[in-house]
Amino acid sequence: MNQIKRSWELAKASLEVLKHDKELMIFPIISAVVMIFVSLTFLIPTLLANVLDSILTDGMSIFGYIVLCLFYLVQYIVVYFSSTALVGAAMIRLRGGDPTVKDGFNIALSRLMPIVGWSLVSATVGLLLNMVSNTSKKKGKGISSFIVSLLGAAWNVITFLVVPVIAIEGLGPIKAIQSSWNLLKRSWGEQIAGTVSIGLIFGLIGIAGGLILVGAGVGISILFDSVLPGILFGVLLILFIMALSLFSSTLNGIFTASVYAFAADGQVLWI
Repeated sequence: MNQIKRSWELAKASLEVLKHDKELMIFPIISAVVMIFVSLTFLIPTLLANVLDSILTDGMSIFGYIVLCLFYLVQYIVVYFSSTALVGAAMIRLRGGDPTVKDGFNIALSRLMPIVGWSLVSATVGLLLNMVSNTSKKKGKGISSFIVSLLGAAWNVITFLVVPVIAIEGLGPIKAIQSSWNLLKRSWGEQIAGTVSIGLIFGLIGIAGGLILVGAGVGISILFDSVLPGILFGVLLILFIMALSLFSSTLNGIFTASVYAFAADGQVLWI
């Protein structure tokens, strides 16, 4: 019960940080924009090289695997660079400072090599798990797929605090994983309970808001015998999902900083 209580305190502390520093949402926005650009950059040469055709017919070529690995790696670098900047800025606020977006980027730039190293490790593990999972599905081995899913979940839990460790301590990927595991032993209850709670809350908000918008769009369209209200509410639904995803990803990033601060300092930090 104490762990659940502290997880809520950490979640509230994270929300307070977001209230004070709404500009932290810039980091996920920049990450999303860069990810779109990266996807388009890799998609065009992939299509030109007919890699997709080889996947659908004779299986993926060596060039296809190289492109896929590079795509995974660049994606992870973008995500972790943005996450490190977000977590670094949040830690400044949690420890009494007044962070700026520039502060976050400066922290991420100073940890560039550890970020690249961790991205390489994380991308490799993710790619291997994905390959094993796909192979299991093709062979119809449901139990194997389930085991792979469990391994993936365990990996996510163990490495939950890697980004804060990199942002604050500047450790390389292997030492960061070890540090994350050691910190997990002190905060596993708060970490899991808080993550599940935040996910559940945003999930319920998303379902409720989505049903309301869809229902209103369909109802008004029927009432006025026009598709325009449906289109309008469809656009509103997309914007709602985007805003909710932005808020959720930012809050989750701040929450990892709060859990790290609790595990490292032994107390919930309030601003």
